[in-house]
Amino acid sequence: MRSAVGRRVSALLVLSLGMGLSASAQDKPEEKPEGGGVRPPMAAKAGDAAPDSITEGSVAVGGQAIAYKAVAGTLTVGGSDPQDATIGFDGKPLPESGVKLAEKAEDAPPTARMFYVAYFKKDAAAEHRPLTFIYNGGPGSPTMWLHLGTFGPKRIVTPDTQHQEGAPYTIVSNEYSLLDVSDVVFIDAPGTGLSRTFGKGKAEAFYGVDGDGHAFERFIRRFLSKYDRWNSPKYIFGESYGTPRSAVLAADLRSVDLNGVILLSQILSFDNSVDGPTANPGVDQAYALALPTYAATAWFYHKLPTQPGALKPFLAEVEKFALGEYMTALLQGSELPDAQKQAVAEKLHGYTGLPVAYLLKADLRVTGGEFSKELKVDEDMSVGRLDTRYQGPDMDPLASSIGYDPQSDAITSAWNTAINEYLHKDLKYGSQATYLLSGRQGGNDFNWNMTHTPPGRGFGGGGSFPGGVETGANVMPDLAYRMKMNPKMKVMLAGGYYDLATPYFEGIYEMHHLPMPKSLQSNISYHYYEAGHMIYVREDILKQFHADVAAFIKSTESGK
Repeated sequence: MRSAVGRRVSALLVLSLGMGLSASAQDKPEEKPEGGGVRPPMAAKAGDAAPDSITEGSVAVGGQAIAYKAVAGTLTVGGSDPQDATIGFDGKPLPESGVKLAEKAEDAPPTARMFYVAYFKKDAAAEHRPLTFIYNGGPGSPTMWLHLGTFGPKRIVTPDTQHQEGAPYTIVSNEYSLLDVSDVVFIDAPGTGLSRTFGKGKAEAFYGVDGDGHAFERFIRRFLSKYDRWNSPKYIFGESYGTPRSAVLAADLRSVDLNGVILLSQILSFDNSVDGPTANPGVDQAYALALPTYAATAWFYHKLPTQPGALKPFLAEVEKFALGEYMTALLQGSELPDAQKQAVAEKLHGYTGLPVAYLLKADLRVTGGEFSKELKVDEDMSVGRLDTRYQGPDMDPLASSIGYDPQSDAITSAWNTAINEYLHKDLKYGSQATYLLSGRQGGNDFNWNMTHTPPGRGFGGGGSFPGGVETGANVMPDLAYRMKMNPKMKVMLAGGYYDLATPYFEGIYEMHHLPMPKSLQSNISYHYYEAGHMIYVREDILKQFHADVAAFIKSTESGK
């Protein structure tokens, strides 16, 4: 049975969330027709994947010029392991499989044609060079955000906390690309970006916690074979819903040891979401875990009755209160004495700036959307969900909760423009295809299944828990399972203090509650920044984030 939290996932993590593309003289296709010019990709037959497009370029990182080869293309994966074993990279049956094509496409077994862009440093010893697989979340979000916001060779520049007027947007060479320490592969999830799904039962095969994780696992295995990178140090990097995907994926990759897992803006248990805990009464910890983000936001806007001088010491105080006095009060429910309730409301007022009367009326329980609406209600302004440093006009004065996200509206048009411009002009790919900003654009069958079967301790390390028990959307056991099976694997957790989609304290809480030996906690490192869900929209923080990720890879690529 899907939990109430699972049913509201569509509202939880979707990231749907000046010149044009700057041309580089070093960006050129690998092949040229006679007489010069660019040879466009050959037209694909109906139903066939477009051929890969291979280009070259150069990017300067830390003052070092890095020449690279870029491959834009697709790999096709099957909807099950037995089916996947019968198809080639292009999705067609292998000659030796004995499998024949279905007469009608709608009767064929489900497949996903997954789009990716891989960047390989030229003249490098590829066999032992680190390789990082990167993807966004949603579920239903393409990877344009990380592709053009973090570690690719190009990035888009937008004003921090402001809504740019419109095109033309500025795309620059990315001096914070991760190519200085790792080859990188950006992957669009099935049904997003330029990835597509086909066949009978495609929704059941790919649009859910487990099916999605299996698809990425099959993609990575195919990629390692196609490019002969099995012996490279391997990393996976997911943002937002990409973090539970990473937990499931790490567990699925049973015979592929990962050197590291990078989690940006984490949520592993959806009971911890502050988006709608009112639909999950009796589970109160989401309110406590979001409180430090409320406090950081009130501090940012100077809405506190007494303004602390520094953010981090203030947050340490709030975190202690959140898991102590506040959580104790919430757990008492209707048995909480009135005097104690009043005292807690007054402390919450001191930490959030919200009126005591409002907090009492809310029974000390304020959702993320309600906080975004109420903090600046006297100014007819609402603050963001993905990044509370963004604000916008109050859409509905009579509503109890915010009805849109100011950051998403501020930056989506810029990223959408940039990915299409970059794919078509620089990578020479996809000019005849629609880049889907959400899996929901692909059809009505995109309905995410949040049911999850966690890994267990069965014979051979696989299988499910005894009795095949299914859980809701909580993949903490998956990450813990993989860390126990591979105690050398390291995990880097990163996030922003102003993120209300996946509050930073929630991620910390989840890590300290992973079901694994305490000794493995030392494998986890924590990196938090004064930004929101997408920490990379601030250039100074992107610079620091690059340095932190590069250091993480350098310290783990030997496998020690």
